[in-house]
Parts: sequence; C-alpha cells; structure tokens
Amino acid sequence: MRIARASASPPPWNHGVHHACLSIVGQGAKSMRVGDDTYVTDESRMLVATADLPVTGRVMRASPAEPFLYAQLELDPARIAALTPRVFPLGLPKAVDCGALDTHDAQPEIVDAVVRLMQLIAQPDDIDLLAPLIVDEILIRLLRGPSGARVAQVGLADSTTQRISRAVAWIRDHYLDPMTVESLARQVDMSPSTFHHHFRAVTSMSPLQCQKVLRLQEARRLMCVSAMDARQACRSVGYVSASQFSREYARLFGDAPGRDVLKLRDEAVPLSRVAP
Repeated sequence: MRIARASASPPPWNHGVHHACLSIVGQGAKSMRVGDDTYVTDESRMLVATADLPVTGRVMRASPAEPFLYAQLELDPARIAALTPRVFPLGLPKAVDCGALDTHDAQPEIVDAVVRLMQLIAQPDDIDLLAPLIVDEILIRLLRGPSGARVAQVGLADSTTQRISRAVAWIRDHYLDPMTVESLARQVDMSPSTFHHHFRAVTSMSPLQCQKVLRLQEARRLMCVSAMDARQACRSVGYVSASQFSREYARLFGDAPGRDVLKLRDEAVPLSRVAP
C-alpha cells in the first residue's frame, strides 16, 4: 500500500504511469487525466484502475490545516484470480464498459478496511497475519461493487484488459523501438482492428499516442534529473525533429521544454516513471 500526504496543491500537473490499483482520498481532492478523459476523486469518490496507463495527475485541494490524504492499494492479479471464482461461482458478469479507469461513490466498508490496513503499521507483529485477510476483504468488496466485472478481468491472464496492459507495458519498456499496430496486435494475439479498438477503449488513446506520451514523459524526466538540454533529451527518446519534439512537448505539458523544466526545478517537483 502507498500512502501520500500533501499540505499544498502543487501548480504543475504530474505525469507518469499509473498501475492497476484502488485509490481512496481521505481528505482533499485530486484530478487525473487519461487521454481526453478527466476523473476527480475526493472523500466521497474512489478510483479503480484496472490496467497500467500513462496519466496526468494533480492534487486539487490541500492546505496546512486540511492536508491532502491519499491511500493506494495495487491490485494483485494472482489474489484476484483466486477470489473471483468464489465471488462469482456461476460465472463472471459481463463488463458493460472496458475503460481502465472508473470512479464511483466511496464504499464505507472498503474505506473502513483500508483504514484498518493502515493501522497495522503501528502493529508490526500483526501485519503478516492480518494484512492478507484485510486485502482479501477489500478485493472481495471491489469484486462485488460497481467495478466488479472490470476488477475480475485483472485476474484473467487472457482478458482484453490484461492483453492491453501487456501492450502498454511493452510500449513503456521499448518506447525507443519502432512500433506498428500490427506488431503489437500479434504480441497479444489480436487482429489489428480489434486491438486498436480495444486499446483505445481501455486507455482512451491510440497505441502511437501512448508511445508519444511515454517518450515525452521520459524526456521531461531526463531534463530534470540528468540535466539534459532539450536537444539532447529529444534525441534520447527517439525524436528526429527538434521542432516536432518542442511542439508536442508544449502541447502535453503546457509550455516549451526549457521553460517547463525551469519551473519544475524551481518548485522541486519529483518526477519518476510512476504516476502520482
């Protein structure tokens, strides 16, 4: 489990890869963008992600008096695979929407279980015995909830969601390599047209858009962490045209590479391949 706290809303949007997980806000609010879609979570809304995705996130409401409080639990495919037949003994319900992100009303039972899981930090002797039981309780309640059909797909190695997750992982690990929809489709055993349709349905973007976002995120990280200039970062992430790189960078991050990186350094915003 990951726990985060912020006492102020940082001005820039943070970019990274968001893993399949449950996210709960205890106080404050957060916005997340995937492609053209925006999702807002606060004390009343929780977020369920069922695939790894390149996202943009930002804390929207936080102050020293009322800090932003956030808990994130990654969804373990093996645990979900073990629990799904017990929750759905008559077979899986059909997922109406195959999008990888969903927000809905925070379920009190899930929030309570997450709080109990966090409280185990102060009870180290009980963690090994009780944490797995509480995690299973959370997963069972997720499977029985509004996103249950989609959460169940995380545990199926051959599900559409998992195939698209494998494709996103390949793009993330090989963002410098030449890529075609046809080659990706072959890797996940789909026809090109079916793959393209499902990729966009799950991620809200095309495979080439996903590759571009991941390249630009890495370029931004290199300029901040490795002190590369824009031209060096451009070449390092596979761009041939510096003008195209600057144009697409500004479209994604809202400013030219040089000015954007200066702002990030001034504000000391941490950057990594993992989403906020």
